[in-house]
Amino acid sequence: MLAAKTIHELHDLLVKKEIRPQEIVEDVFKRIEAVEDKVKAYLSLTKELALKQAEEAEKKILKGEVSPLTGISLAIKDNICTEGIKTTCASKMLENFVPPYDATVIKALKAEGAVMVGKTNMDEFAMGSSTENSAFQITHNPWDLDRVPGGSSGGSAAAVAADECIAALGSDTGGSIRQPAGFCGVVGVKPTYGCVSRFGLVAFASSLDQIGPLAKDVRDAAILLSAIAGHDPYDSTSAPLEKKDYAQKIGEEIKGIKIGVPKEAFGEGLEEEVKTTLERNIQIFSDLGAEVIEVSLPHLEYAVAVYYIIAPAEASSNLARYDGVKYGFRDKEAGNLIDMYCQTRSKGFGPEVKRRIMLGTYVLSAGYYDAYYKKASQVRTLIKEDFLNAFKQCDFIITPVSPTPAFKIGEKTDDPLQMYLSDIYTIPINLAGVPAISLPGGLSKDRLPIGLQIIGPHFSEVELFKVAYQFEQALGMKEKPEL
Repeated sequence: MLAAKTIHELHDLLVKKEIRPQEIVEDVFKRIEAVEDKVKAYLSLTKELALKQAEEAEKKILKGEVSPLTGISLAIKDNICTEGIKTTCASKMLENFVPPYDATVIKALKAEGAVMVGKTNMDEFAMGSSTENSAFQITHNPWDLDRVPGGSSGGSAAAVAADECIAALGSDTGGSIRQPAGFCGVVGVKPTYGCVSRFGLVAFASSLDQIGPLAKDVRDAAILLSAIAGHDPYDSTSAPLEKKDYAQKIGEEIKGIKIGVPKEAFGEGLEEEVKTTLERNIQIFSDLGAEVIEVSLPHLEYAVAVYYIIAPAEASSNLARYDGVKYGFRDKEAGNLIDMYCQTRSKGFGPEVKRRIMLGTYVLSAGYYDAYYKKASQVRTLIKEDFLNAFKQCDFIITPVSPTPAFKIGEKTDDPLQMYLSDIYTIPINLAGVPAISLPGGLSKDRLPIGLQIIGPHFSEVELFKVAYQFEQALGMKEKPEL
């Protein structure tokens, strides 16, 4: 099955002209037809466009203009703008929004000759950890259809795990790539803040959002990041980076590298199976010749509280534009302007988005700004300093991706706080702006994936992929979900 292969395997076959890009598209759509009604990873499919792009890719291949993504079928999270194709953010507010332009990352993929098969489901406006907050459908975890795939990039992670695409793009504001990657047993990367352009990504929290890859293995994730990373003049927060090959050091040994394990990673709420898996993963690093040491991130315990002040505050500001005037949903029954504003926002947004807008508006309001937003920003600086201090002692830090494997659908919907705490290990990385990769660390007794998170200093992605690849090879996990 071509749909089950990796980017680099398919690239080799395309270069040798043993297969055509159209065959990959047909095989991916055959797989989608077989399993999509169970998984529900996609909000829209673009088969006609995919076949057209595959034809263009074939012309490139025949001319010898082959890049690593030429002819590769990818899925895109539905909060990344795609010209002429609906971009809904899984919200009624943008149910019929068709962007007039492509996000910078989409332009980059098109330039490489990549093929887009569809837009994936997500938590509404990327707010959630389970993809249960979508206005349209709940995505199911391919490893166990009664469980969540994680969020907010749950559709992208589930599509990659179920072989409904070769790889996908997601976005990560507090763990939205890494946590679903961990739950679905795939590889997910949150790049350094500023490494990938946010132009054309529908904003949730602008100082935290980053686009990144979800892929079947570490090499594929590096290939995809190489295509989308780099400076973009359209994004004022984009770092002045040259294009580079993030897979350049894959295969090099990691002997002598110092791996830090934060003592705070073993805090309350960590399930025994996840703890045991982390201990086994630590042993693998030792066997590879890495030096494992204990480090401390003393302000880690405040990360969730800080995040749920800063992220909703920025969301409240970013989502103020959806008022029924310029674009998006408008309530037609309102009798006057004020009613139109109120009813449009009440009907257009789901409960979690409304909860975060209210929380954010409150912490920014007069009299509360200093007590909440300002204080949270100061603690955010302390969290960033914790990482900088830890990286003086070690090269990389490892933690679990989440305290538990994937939980059951509906299990945490009535308890937002429990839901928020499932991102305790991923949130600090966004607050500090450092890069991190989530990759499979093993399976639970119920055959559910347990993720390992490797965190690096700012702009250390090349080395991060080197370390992750060696771990992936040593673990040698070949299990796939049985759909």
